[in-house]
Amino acid sequence: MDVFEAMRARHSVRKYLDKPIPAEVLAKLREEVDACNREGHLHIQLVVNEPKAFDCVMARYGSFSGVANYFVLVGPDDDRLEERAGYYGEKLVILAQTLGINTCWVGLTFSKKKAHIEIGPGEKLALVIALGYGADQGTAHRDKPMEKLCRTEGDMPDWFRRGMEYAMLAPTAINQQKFRFTLKPDGRVRAEALKGPFSKVDLGIVKYHFELGAGRENFSWAN
Repeated sequence: MDVFEAMRARHSVRKYLDKPIPAEVLAKLREEVDACNREGHLHIQLVVNEPKAFDCVMARYGSFSGVANYFVLVGPDDDRLEERAGYYGEKLVILAQTLGINTCWVGLTFSKKKAHIEIGPGEKLALVIALGYGADQGTAHRDKPMEKLCRTEGDMPDWFRRGMEYAMLAPTAINQQKFRFTLKPDGRVRAEALKGPFSKVDLGIVKYHFELGAGRENFSWAN
């Protein structure tokens, strides 16, 4: 499937099969990890065949099972880390989906002590993403009405509507959709994180989706 099909098909999966990810798929994922790290100035890591991080009470409480592979989202400990982790983490999630690999964003329900994580000086762990072959394909989340998630003056341009449609497909913590997009009179778009758990991570995720739907050639981001 292509990127747009993947965005529509992808849902969070917490139960995974005991099935290894092929070497050629891992190579493509690692190539994208390297690209994201260069572009986003991050220290993302792909950990494979490591089940201990999700062998804990918290993971079982979160209904995880069979997780042996995960992305570790690490980067400079600054006020932009969470948003960048969301943006580039979602690039990896969508790529994985195009390759037939299921994923789930994970903030708390894993063991940091057992996980294989490299954190350098001045760096911080944002969160992780479980991945592998799902026991199922997950289920779609319910969306808020589009008008609750954006603001425009006058008629909504087609490109902005497409951006919103794809932003609404994005995963957010506990499906909270705590974000808002505003189309400014000069054509720029402002994206805001509202109050809620992991809402800054969610902001990065939904901005990536919005860009793909709207097309970067049609707008620029406003501060």
